[in-house]
Amino acid sequence: MVRLKAQHGPLMFHQSGGCCDGSAPMCFQAGEFRVGGQDVLLGHVSDDVPVWIGAAQFEYWRHTQVTIDVVPGRGAGMSLEAPEGVRFIVRSRVFTDEEAELLEKAGEPPRGDAIALGGTSGAA
Repeated sequence: MVRLKAQHGPLMFHQSGGCCDGSAPMCFQAGEFRVGGQDVLLGHVSDDVPVWIGAAQFEYWRHTQVTIDVVPGRGAGMSLEAPEGVRFIVRSRVFTDEEAELLEKAGEPPRGDAIALGGTSGAA
């Protein structure tokens, strides 16, 4: 992340439920990918990099902790790590009952249409 941030500036991730490249977490310059109302903010990695997920994929994964990891290999064609000889992957595990209860109490996560446009949302 440090190298990508130094090269490209602020970053963002988007995880869609598509096939091929769309099934891998994609890393973009902040604002390069337009976040929409059907995107859900999962959180941030590396302190300030927002991680968005498509609503349909979120519903499928909402009971799991999602971790973005980096491994050697060829990255997805549109993702910034592609020329670096590494690729981002998602690892996940089911939340414990206690974690699920805490998340339920916290309420629904923000969606793209509820976040002010700018660097945090990744919207152009």
